Amino acid sequence: MEFNAPAGPNLFDKARIVGKPTPRIEGPLKTTGTAPYAYERHDVVPDQAYGYIVGSAIAKGRILSMDSAQAQAAPGVLGIVTALGTPPVGKPATNNAPLFGGPDVAHYHQAIACVVAETFEQARAAAGLIRTRYERAGGRHDLEALVPGAPLAKGRDGRPDQRAIGDFAAAFAAAPVKLDATYHTSDESHAMMEPHATIAAWQGDRLTLWTSNQMIAWSKAAMAEVLAMDPAKIRLDSPYVGGGFGGKLFVRADAVLAALAARKVGRPVKVALQRPLMPNNTTHRPATIQRIRIGAEKDGRIVAIAHENWSGNIGGEDGENGSAQTARMYAAPNRLTANYTAQIDLPEGNAMRAPGEAPGHLALEVAIDELADRLGIDPIALRILNEPQSQVPGMPERRFSDRNLVRCLREGADRFDWARRQARPGQMRERQWLIGMGVAAGYRGGPATRSAARVRLDGKGGLVVETDMTDIGTGSYTIIAQTAAETMGVPLAAVSVVLGDSDHPVSSGSGGQWGAASATAGVYAACVSLRRKIGERLGFDGDAATFADGRIALGKRTLSLGDAGILSAEDSISFGPFKREYDVGTYAGHFAEVAVHAYTGETRIRRMLAVCDAGRILNPLSARSQVIGAMVMAAGAALMEELAVDKRFGFFVNHDLAGYEVPVHADIPHQECIFLDTLDPVISPLKAKGVGELGICGPGAAIANAVYNATGIRVRDYPLTLDKYLDRLPAVG
Repeated sequence: MEFNAPAGPNLFDKARIVGKPTPRIEGPLKTTGTAPYAYERHDVVPDQAYGYIVGSAIAKGRILSMDSAQAQAAPGVLGIVTALGTPPVGKPATNNAPLFGGPDVAHYHQAIACVVAETFEQARAAAGLIRTRYERAGGRHDLEALVPGAPLAKGRDGRPDQRAIGDFAAAFAAAPVKLDATYHTSDESHAMMEPHATIAAWQGDRLTLWTSNQMIAWSKAAMAEVLAMDPAKIRLDSPYVGGGFGGKLFVRADAVLAALAARKVGRPVKVALQRPLMPNNTTHRPATIQRIRIGAEKDGRIVAIAHENWSGNIGGEDGENGSAQTARMYAAPNRLTANYTAQIDLPEGNAMRAPGEAPGHLALEVAIDELADRLGIDPIALRILNEPQSQVPGMPERRFSDRNLVRCLREGADRFDWARRQARPGQMRERQWLIGMGVAAGYRGGPATRSAARVRLDGKGGLVVETDMTDIGTGSYTIIAQTAAETMGVPLAAVSVVLGDSDHPVSSGSGGQWGAASATAGVYAACVSLRRKIGERLGFDGDAATFADGRIALGKRTLSLGDAGILSAEDSISFGPFKREYDVGTYAGHFAEVAVHAYTGETRIRRMLAVCDAGRILNPLSARSQVIGAMVMAAGAALMEELAVDKRFGFFVNHDLAGYEVPVHADIPHQECIFLDTLDPVISPLKAKGVGELGICGPGAAIANAVYNATGIRVRDYPLTLDKYLDRLPAVG
């Protein structure tokens, strides 16, 4: 099916299942511990052995020797795969650092060996017996020192990532009100509940990986490149993923080492990457340095805006583009955005929830708050005053498909009781606590991509949906079942969904906030094909008939869906060039109230609110969970999450959950999420956009702005830890 024009009225506009709050259908399995995650799939293949990965003890240099004789002789050891004994494997384009093999060490905790034994404990004990000699090399580990020489990054079109409209320099110089500020965000670690894990088994020259991965088709192709194999001889299976957030978009060392180790010992091998290896061995969100300059008239109209962003990565490419959202947020006739990426000798940076926009909003939306403060204008009023009209600023060829950001801000202000906020900081107190309120706007693109599915009638009144789409805790099982049930006119309980298997049709996968919009559209396309096949079999027009309550009606003729017997159809959704005329985005108004202790500086979030504009909400229950989960991650970035860089040797020191702090329940007392009743006919036939990354775009800035409103202290270096403002707290009266 090709989606070649905006969607008109269709069956989803009168939906009885899609759009209704629906408990996740796999929820009982997860809450009872019976949903098998990758490492727990004990029944998929017999005689599984245990692998344990050894990480490099240096951050850069070479391995001179590896003595594994004592480890090989240890009890239960079946074999050892070492980097010196293995030529470097292929490096897919999606990976920014080598995965395994050869003597060169590119980053700390790079995998250098995998010990395989009969038990996990035996493998772990033997791993400690390997003696490795290194030659350490120097490197560049300080992003701030690299900023002056950092080159412009490459944009998606391959050209330098810089865009200028109008004459920013002249307009900024002439503006009566100016802001010129630099903001820092820290390196951040993934900390998903399920670590990277894989079971690998060979059958002749065919490889099966039961793994934890967000993008099945991508990773199947990547493993073929890594192992120099025919992709047709590789199968990935990942029905349940215990959190991904971008960290499981691409193949990691667990899958590579499990495959190599299984081939070496001639048995299936299971590997779970130990938690202390994750920050340095896998991927992280790179730190940013962002300079924002805004020039405005005295009435608040922005006449010039510049957002320059610097980040670094191990290969000097694919950094964290904090300026990604700025072109679409506010109207200004004179604009400059630029993105620079330095080569830095730290572990691989790669996708993390809302890459670019998450730290970008933390800088941009604080800058807007600072401008409002200088102008003496309410921050919401300033944002509304500078709202773009029908076209994307600086891009007259593109118009917004559907944009309701102003409504998000206004409805949020009413719901949050924004009128209670004191414009002058430090005026609201409750005993020893300083109270502040903050706001931020949020934007995240609403992309959609080709996605396919297979649907079949089982002859017993049931419908089976098969696709390689993944569920990373987002509720994919449920929204796919809702879509199929609605389209085929059957109860939700009659639909069975099978996900995550590369033997099934290729879907969008989970990432980029495109999963919900794309995967459900692909299922819809397959269901439309099935309706047509049913019509051919039973002698009616499948497009004209009504499918409802397990029956098919056309004119005076009524049939049972069961009359069609066993029948299947496979199809995909693809998106036509008409979408290039539009900017399809999602929008939010984020609000936060904090309390800062007047004596100790301790910051406590008291409440948070997100008002979201994301088209049709397929399942308000799971969508809310997505948004509030993202708000928690944003709170972590604003207040506590920070990978500490050892700038002498080049690694992240706090590489476990004892030293890397993430929010816990006590840190997030009250959250509220409201969805506007909007539809976007440009996105897909369902008129629904994703929300999984929108929820992290802005809440951190709302928290930072609330801290300023409480204390009068403006901190531009995140997270807002005590050392950055304790000595500046207002005097206690």
